Amino acid sequence: MRNKVLSLVLLLLLMVSVLAGCGNQATQTGEVNQTGQDGQEAAAYKIGVVTPTLSTSEDEFRAADMMAKKYPDIVKHITLPENFSTEIETGLSQIISLADDPQMKAIIVISGQAGLLPALQKVEEIRSDIITITAPIWDDPVLMSKYVDVNLDTDWVKRGETIAKKAHEMGAKILIHYSFPTHLAKEVIAQRKDMMQKTCEELGMEWVEVVTPDPQTGSGTGPMLQFLREDIPRQIEKYGPDTNIFGTNCPMYDVIIDEALKLKFMVAEQCCPTPTQAYPTVMGLEISEEDAWDFDKINDMIREKAAAAGMTGRLGGWPVPVTVFLPQYAVELAKKMIEDPGFDYKNVEQLNQFAQDVMGYKVTFSKFKPNAEGPELENYNVMIMDSILY
Repeated sequence: MRNKVLSLVLLLLLMVSVLAGCGNQATQTGEVNQTGQDGQEAAAYKIGVVTPTLSTSEDEFRAADMMAKKYPDIVKHITLPENFSTEIETGLSQIISLADDPQMKAIIVISGQAGLLPALQKVEEIRSDIITITAPIWDDPVLMSKYVDVNLDTDWVKRGETIAKKAHEMGAKILIHYSFPTHLAKEVIAQRKDMMQKTCEELGMEWVEVVTPDPQTGSGTGPMLQFLREDIPRQIEKYGPDTNIFGTNCPMYDVIIDEALKLKFMVAEQCCPTPTQAYPTVMGLEISEEDAWDFDKINDMIREKAAAAGMTGRLGGWPVPVTVFLPQYAVELAKKMIEDPGFDYKNVEQLNQFAQDVMGYKVTFSKFKPNAEGPELENYNVMIMDSILY
């Protein structure tokens, strides 16, 4: 009898042990959700998102903030120091500290500046299980591709080709390129210009290059903008309205768009293609605080103003700022990679389709090549978004 009782006790202990082990295994194997005390499913993982402050970069901050509100149990949004250049160590420590949370499964760093890669290298060293994503940062692409799981950025050079092709599709016979010496000295801008010129020549479009006063070495933007006010009408008088104008500097577009509405020439895209660059100011759009991040509504407002000015189909841009798209896309991508380990994030076709599925925008990713002769960087993806016409 004693032996039977002992056997029964041992059997019960074994069952408890097995059940406890199964419970632990469910957590260790990455179960996505667990039931909280209120009966609601709570996320069993977190995604850290790092951006500049609101005053430093509003688009990136608000994009991350919107994702934190969309996924409150998942996204932890922190900001870099206001003066990052003088508080680099603090910023790096903030990023690394996210890895202290055992539930942290992905860290996304979004900041158009260099110096942040060491933090992601440290995360890789101490928590190799954490997915790291940049969207973007501007450290050395070769090192970023080596130490970061997924790098996302705009294909700034290829835009030289896509802008020229878009202008040609719109009916432009001439493309005028406005820039200034300190901009043209930047490699990416020079490469984009060369690509734009090459594409124009291949399409049979006339290429015109105009150098403006340099706002970075003279008296600011004033002389440059005054030059544009005087020169653009001269150019359109010479070449006619079937001309597309492109400027390499954001402040140029208050003048370029304003003159386009008067003189009826084309603007396929701005240097930073977004519905919020120049269009609202020049067109006098009354955008409420509630609608400030409703880009579909803003695009409709621009389209109405373009039609009223007889400019339908002669103005364009991207439907959403890339500084809003990439942070939001990065969060959705991190979720996908955590919840679906079989997702092939290195396949650009998969990245393209995922953007269409979850963001509703058609984009084309490709692998970045640091130079024409060098190999593609497997973990560094650059994109072009399909532009829209107003």
